[in-house]
Amino acid sequence: MSGGTYEYGHKYVHPLAGYLAGWMFLIAKSASAATAALGFAAYLIKGVGIEVSWLYPVPLAFAIVLLITALASSGLRRSNAVNSIIVSITLSALGAFVVACHYSLEQNGGSSIFSLSALREDGMRPRALLEATALAFVAYAGYGRIATMGEEVTQPRRTIPRAIVVTLLISMALYLAVVMVSIGVMGAQPFADALKFGHAPLEQVAQSLGYHEIANFIAFGATIAMAGVLLNLVLGLSRVVLAMARRGEMPRSLSVLTAGGESPKRAVLAVGALIAALVSLGDIAMTWSLSAFCVLIYYGTTNLAALRMPREERLYPRWISWAGLFGCLSLVFFIEGQTVLMGGSMLIFGLMLREWLMHKNNEPE
Repeated sequence: MSGGTYEYGHKYVHPLAGYLAGWMFLIAKSASAATAALGFAAYLIKGVGIEVSWLYPVPLAFAIVLLITALASSGLRRSNAVNSIIVSITLSALGAFVVACHYSLEQNGGSSIFSLSALREDGMRPRALLEATALAFVAYAGYGRIATMGEEVTQPRRTIPRAIVVTLLISMALYLAVVMVSIGVMGAQPFADALKFGHAPLEQVAQSLGYHEIANFIAFGATIAMAGVLLNLVLGLSRVVLAMARRGEMPRSLSVLTAGGESPKRAVLAVGALIAALVSLGDIAMTWSLSAFCVLIYYGTTNLAALRMPREERLYPRWISWAGLFGCLSLVFFIEGQTVLMGGSMLIFGLMLREWLMHKNNEPE
């Protein structure tokens, strides 16, 4: 269904479950968008050689959110054209990065791209591995959107599962290649510290190789990639807000389209404002963790809805849905406690907002 888990929850579980799925998706992806905006600022600052300071990243992140929000409000056609260019630049930059790092490792007699020796040297603690799994889940969450195209695809029961599996495998291969060469060049801890302290990790890896042209291209490609992630999230989130507003689970004023019917401009502006508010946290690790918490709750609801499907509508056995539900809910406990409290507070706020909207919509005019 076009609404994804927001619709699945309404149909198979309970309207409240559907609403909470939509609300958590909204918070999760807004936090991801804030992470992308802050990442954009970090790579841009590194690329132009500005000394990193708390004075610079947040205003730059605000600026890109404002620019992307304006672009998204202009309609899908222009946004899709820009997105195609962004994806091409991103893949070219990542490809050049992997090739350069792998060549350098071979020349210097270091670990191969497939070696795990760097990880073994730093140790692999089970709790750290599970926390990393919870955080990494966010990077794969977007590919589930393919399932929302069921109304636009021929033979969706056959085509969509194949599309999701192929996309996941290709993306996983690219992620693994980038991470393994990065760890091979820098080591696990320095690579982790580059992100922790607000630096641009891939650009730092490329600089350590001595290939300044590649490093500059990586910084440029990563900056563009962050803008692309932000654009896609604003487009997707605004459509979720539109669907929720039409049901009365968001202010109905957000369901208004532009005169030509091309864009839910008010919903786009509302999403932009929410992302800007999360950008003000100024902490990439915090926004990423918040996104992970909310996404795990969201996909837990997906699996719960799958368990409630009638037997004749099911495509896969129930144990897969049970495994998914257990995996999502158990990984929540490995996210930092501060993030869980923040996510829980937003969950309670979402429930209060729905009650207020339901009461307001039921009042006689």
